[in-house]
Parts: sequence; structure tokens; C-alpha cells
Amino acid sequence: MNDRRPIATRNAGWAQSAARRLARSRISPNHISIASMGFAALAGGAFWSAGTTTGWPAALLFLIAAAGCQLRLICNLLDGMVAMEGGKREASGPFWNEFPDRVADILILGGAGLGAGHPALGFAAASLAVFTAYVRELGRANGAPSDFSGPMAKPQRMATMTLAAVLAALAITGWWTAATILTFALWIVTIGAALTTLRRAIRLVGWLQHRG
Repeated sequence: MNDRRPIATRNAGWAQSAARRLARSRISPNHISIASMGFAALAGGAFWSAGTTTGWPAALLFLIAAAGCQLRLICNLLDGMVAMEGGKREASGPFWNEFPDRVADILILGGAGLGAGHPALGFAAASLAVFTAYVRELGRANGAPSDFSGPMAKPQRMATMTLAAVLAALAITGWWTAATILTFALWIVTIGAALTTLRRAIRLVGWLQHRG
């Protein structure tokens, strides 16, 4: 059973090179997973702070948020590569492979909701993001293959929020307001995560019935 998310970037030269360097260092895959939470906190804090800031400082904060989202994904990519290809798997790896991702979703989406002035929407998006992973892990616990289907899996959530952060940075030129952009993005994530949870749940029930 292949429980790794299919990621094309895993075969990129820069990713292979970075993973080899990390594998030769004293940095463990778990350290990289923990770092992903730090970058998520940076992104969430930047989203939140940008909501109370104007002008170029706000634009800079949104760009920091975008970078934090992407660095979170890079950590998610490299921790698995160092563990598997680098031969540095650890007994506690399964915990650190999943737990930081749930924390990161809450920090980023919750922070964006606070920055947009709609904290309830942000935490609704975060809750549904956690539910997508819950259904996947519920399936795994019952012997089903890991279901990474969308339309709003982790890569799509981070792509949406990264794009929203960049567009919000451009909002200082007089385009849509940053709050409007973040609100729109959070609705996309919320609805998409709800559909993803439902889709995975239906697929899991079908798999369990077929197996039975």
C-alpha cells in the first residue's frame, strides 16, 4: 500500500539535492516536520498582522504569509524524502508526519480569517481542512489505501492561500481590498474542503462495503 501523497515535485532536481544534503546532516525528518509548524505560524501571524496594517507594510506581511505557506509545503515534501529516500525513518515518524499538518492548517487558515476580519470563517475552513485528513486517516485505520483526492486537499489549500496572499499584497494599488480577497479565498477553501471530506467519506464507505 502506498501511503505517500503523489507529488511531482518530489522528482525535481532541487528537491532531490536538498533531501540528500539534509539526509547527510544531523537534521531528522521530525525536525523538518516541526519546522513546518514554525513556517505555518509565521504565515498565520503575517495574515493576522496584515489585517491591522496598511500600505507597503501590509503588502510585505502578505508576501511573508505567501512565503510561509510555500515553506510549509517544502517542509512537508522534504521530511518524507529524508525519511524514505534518505533512510532516516524514526519510530515516532507517523505522529510527526500528521500532527504538524493539522496544526499548520489551523494556524494558516485561522490567521487568514483573523486578518480578513472573519475569524469564524477562518476557523470553519481550518476545521474542514482537518476533517479531510480525518477521513483519510480513518480509512487507513480500517485498511483502506490513503485517499489524497480533492478538490481541496492540502496542496490545493496552500495554493489558494498563497495566491490570495499575493493578490492581497497587490491590493494596495487600489484593486480589491485585501480583506475581500482573503474572504473569497477562505470561502473557496471552506466549500472545497467540505466537498473533499464528503467525497472521501463516500469513497471510504464504498470501499468498506465492497471489502465486506
